[in-house]
Amino acid sequence: MTATTEVSMGEAAHGHAASAKAATKPAAEAHGQQHPLKLYLVVWALLFVLSTFSYLIDYFDLQGMLRWSLIVLFMLLKAAFIIAIFMHMAWERLALVLAILLPPLALLVFIGLMNFEGDYTNGSRARHFTPATLVSPPAKATAPEPAHE
Repeated sequence: MTATTEVSMGEAAHGHAASAKAATKPAAEAHGQQHPLKLYLVVWALLFVLSTFSYLIDYFDLQGMLRWSLIVLFMLLKAAFIIAIFMHMAWERLALVLAILLPPLALLVFIGLMNFEGDYTNGSRARHFTPATLVSPPAKATAPEPAHE
């Protein structure tokens, strides 16, 4: 046998092995990622339920910290479902997920720190930089004068 015959036989053997591997792959890998339609319908239903809960907060007229905590909770849950399923993050590598999700999370942490620091600075200014002329001494209690008849 010549060298060209051995190469062509080797290529044929490798080509046969590659086609055998392709035949054993699942259909989802052969044609890209395909997920069952049921998964998307279930997530869509969950998003609908979470949106309903968000509207019920206004319907029941919840107020204060409970209202805003529930609104933010439902908002974050909906965002997580959308990112994980509809944006296919659940099936991505951890490095890609972290590269996409960590910068916005870091920004949220920094915004929270700036909010805390801003409240502290505002309170310090109010305590230490109030002009003395605006601070009035406490009013003295005076007894009412007797009525003259």
